[in-house]
Amino acid sequence: MSAPVEVQRLVEHFQATLDSNQAGPARQARLWRDFLRPFFSALGWNMDPSPSGAEAVSDLVQEPASHVGGTTQSPDYSFRIAGRRCFFLQVKSPSLHLPDDPAPAYQLRRYAWSANLPLSILSDFAEFAVYDGRVKPTPGDKAHKARLLSFTFRDYLDRWDELAGLFSKEAVLKGSLDRFAQSAKGHRGTARVDAAFLAQLEGWRETLAQHIALRNPGIGSQDLPVAVQATLDRILFLRICEDRGTEPPNRLQGLTNGADVYPRLVQVFRQAAARYHAGLFPFRAEKRRLGSPDLLTADLPIDDQVLKPLIRGLYYPESPYEFSVLPADLLGQVYERFLGSVIHLTPAGHAQVEQKPEVKKAGGVFYTPTYVVEYIVQQTVGQKCQGKAPKDIATLRILDPACGSGSFLLGAYQYLLDWYLAYYLRSAPEKHAKAATIYRSATGWRLTAAERTRILTRHLYGVDIDAQAVEVTKRSLLLKLLEGETRESLQAQPKRFSARAMPNLDGNITCGNSLRSFDWHAEFPVPFQAGGFDVVIGNPPYIRIQTLKEWAPLEVAHHKDRYVSASKGNYDLCVVFVERSLQLLSPQGRLGFILPHKFFNAAYGEPLRRLLAAGRHLSHVVHFGHQQVFDGATTYTCLMFLDAAPGTHLRFDSVSDLDAWRQGRESPSLHVPLPSVSAAPWNFSARAGGALRGRLMALSAPLGDHAKIFQGLVTGADKVFVLEPLPHPTARHVAVRAADGSTWTLEPDLLKPFLRHVSLGRYARPHAAHGLIFPYEIKAGRARLLLAEEIAAKYPQTWAYLLAHAPTLKKREGGTWNHAQWYAFGRSQNLAAFDAPKLIVQVISQTGRHAFDDAARYFTGGGNGPYYGVRWRDPTSPLALAYLQGLLNSRLLDWLLHGISTPFRGGYWSYGKRFLEQLPIRLLDLTDPADRAHHQRMVTLVDQQRALHNDLALAKTAPQQAFLARQIATTDQQIDALVYALYGLTDQEIALVEADLPSQPTPSPASAPH
Repeated sequence: MSAPVEVQRLVEHFQATLDSNQAGPARQARLWRDFLRPFFSALGWNMDPSPSGAEAVSDLVQEPASHVGGTTQSPDYSFRIAGRRCFFLQVKSPSLHLPDDPAPAYQLRRYAWSANLPLSILSDFAEFAVYDGRVKPTPGDKAHKARLLSFTFRDYLDRWDELAGLFSKEAVLKGSLDRFAQSAKGHRGTARVDAAFLAQLEGWRETLAQHIALRNPGIGSQDLPVAVQATLDRILFLRICEDRGTEPPNRLQGLTNGADVYPRLVQVFRQAAARYHAGLFPFRAEKRRLGSPDLLTADLPIDDQVLKPLIRGLYYPESPYEFSVLPADLLGQVYERFLGSVIHLTPAGHAQVEQKPEVKKAGGVFYTPTYVVEYIVQQTVGQKCQGKAPKDIATLRILDPACGSGSFLLGAYQYLLDWYLAYYLRSAPEKHAKAATIYRSATGWRLTAAERTRILTRHLYGVDIDAQAVEVTKRSLLLKLLEGETRESLQAQPKRFSARAMPNLDGNITCGNSLRSFDWHAEFPVPFQAGGFDVVIGNPPYIRIQTLKEWAPLEVAHHKDRYVSASKGNYDLCVVFVERSLQLLSPQGRLGFILPHKFFNAAYGEPLRRLLAAGRHLSHVVHFGHQQVFDGATTYTCLMFLDAAPGTHLRFDSVSDLDAWRQGRESPSLHVPLPSVSAAPWNFSARAGGALRGRLMALSAPLGDHAKIFQGLVTGADKVFVLEPLPHPTARHVAVRAADGSTWTLEPDLLKPFLRHVSLGRYARPHAAHGLIFPYEIKAGRARLLLAEEIAAKYPQTWAYLLAHAPTLKKREGGTWNHAQWYAFGRSQNLAAFDAPKLIVQVISQTGRHAFDDAARYFTGGGNGPYYGVRWRDPTSPLALAYLQGLLNSRLLDWLLHGISTPFRGGYWSYGKRFLEQLPIRLLDLTDPADRAHHQRMVTLVDQQRALHNDLALAKTAPQQAFLARQIATTDQQIDALVYALYGLTDQEIALVEADLPSQPTPSPASAPH
């Protein structure tokens, strides 16, 4: 794509002005007006102010100045879409030679890094430099540090495609900046601002905790974390207010110039208490504030050598942060993880910071991405506001029952701020200005601080079990309230905003256990006067009952007694939150959660499924399948929206491309009937094949009715029973290596061929590379544990091995195996099932892998084991296992399984028993000639496949292997065609199935580990 004509003219015009003597601010203003504005206009950005005068809908926003290192600085402009910053542009005078001057580059990078933006631009039109905003800026960085692209005005025409592909509005809308960040993940020096700030906060907390514990020997284990958190919160709040202009610049930094920093800091806190109600500085009792005053922290001795480095670390040049642009949701995300650890006092009085037990079990704290928060808010709060006027939503109450650091409440607050402003600007802004709800600032119309306060206290409520999280949520909301304001702007508003009148949020954001011992009506009387909350949103905790039992056993008993959703099996705490939150909704209320979708199919989810189905509450599901929403965690999630009032249909969205979805390109929606009140799993499908699946699933009997599906062995100690055979066996002995590295010579009669970490082929012979000590005798289809004397007499070498590992075997399950049969397997199910011919199923796979075994291969199992066995329930069945193998390995049955199974990361699916047993199996009547012909045809094709895979395993040359692979593919197609015919599919239905599945894996000469 060639550069637009207007860009060609700009370049020619700029060339003609190079000899101009004009310099300084006038020259810089002209560069912006005559060159950079039209240049970005050619990239598709609207460079004119919004007709409404609102920043929230403007493409271009001039950034307010801030104080850095004693000087007033800022990036000149931010380019935005729907109110969210995309990149900064800093305009510099042409008197500076950008490639060599580090100061403007460092200034821009501080802003871009703090705002968590992947790219930003430094330009005087003559030069155009693109910087990586993910590289942490450091004083002393050269101008070229983190510079990714560099252009001169002479490059604009030849490299227009490159520029437009990154910075045109259309490209940014389609995710160009995010794609760039992903493609350059390994860029040297990249460090996310949230991770860096979290590390610094954690360091400050540990230092403060250890120091306060040391200097205050009498401090209690409950008071210490409160003192540390309060001190950090107050310092950080005031420091952010400085950069945002509502506090005098460098005030805290000035305290480091003398001695006795903490007493003077407390005076600053007390002065702040006179300006900010807010509950952050509760040094005396007040009528409107709940709780007791802070009589602890003001008199604590904290030494200068601790406080001075902490405070200086928040200022230029030591600090890389620019707090005026640090996003509120990012601060919340940092604190979400920060609060995953707590301070403990050791018996010796030393402070230690440790992860909370539930966080340790979960592998960390994982915050909800902003794009998910925004979508849930749009689908809940947005629906309640659509087509309404402010008077219509006057009683709208929004709750997050597990608010954490407040990310969902921040998202809801931002939505409401934008909604109210847009409404006021559509309906006579001058009238609303007189009513002191909006005012005209230097950058356009804004809500007054008084109106922002009203919106906050009128609409938002939150509960969390963690008192520190509650304080973080309050502080984050108050910072959001002051966002974009300065002392001057507050004073210039029509109805002057008194900072002392900042709201006390104690009545809105409360500490408590949402599921237990919390009096909702007493804590939040206003919402319940209208029947409950109109919107409940959030990310409820995902905690399995096994974890909950360890640190809160009474909770488990309480939930089972009180909540239907906790009545069956090993439930997850999130299902209890769904049930409780549904109870809190008003009669027309709406709920939106992100939570694991496992309860759709798992047995423990049956009570909640019944509850939701009975009330017809399910309204909308966004199913992410195996797509991973949470950074750094493997969690299979969905968005679920419920209505208190009964509905008629469900909207179901299946997300196959998360990047596209997060950029606003929603997946196709399917409107399907609501699930029935039954124990059956919820198997929604957003594909056009939903009706076909339903027909086929009802067409034939499920596999579970005609086949035995059995799990593998559960030894309880694979590291003892499973051995690696060594070369050169004899008729009487086999050399083996144990898991501990020791080598033994054992009798072969008690060793069974064993599959371990082998990726099965669909028709290849399973490769059993290990041996299993099997201390049992199989007779008449029953297993008998051999007596110790029998093993010792007949198999002395094997008995010696078992005796050597007796301590390990006896310690199984907490020592409960310390008895006479200590050498038995942990579970005795299915011990006699392995010798007969069977299919072996790989449980986690991208496509179905059902291998035939007639050589008595054994394998491991358990609920999460890698293999299952399948054979006809009636051993005299005339249908061959080869027939069943062909069906299960076909594309049609694989397609059916994907419609009911659980997806995993990387395109893998579960082929577990609960899914396999639902598959419809076309049973044949072999007395019917047509059925008998179909059966014989399938057996012939499957036998052919087995022979071809065997030949492929033995093939030595590439041409041989390629030839056999082609024959295998052809035979696959023949089997698929036969299955389509057996199930009566039309050409159109076949095309639908084929388009919806990945290609079959190319067979390899040998099985590979997995």
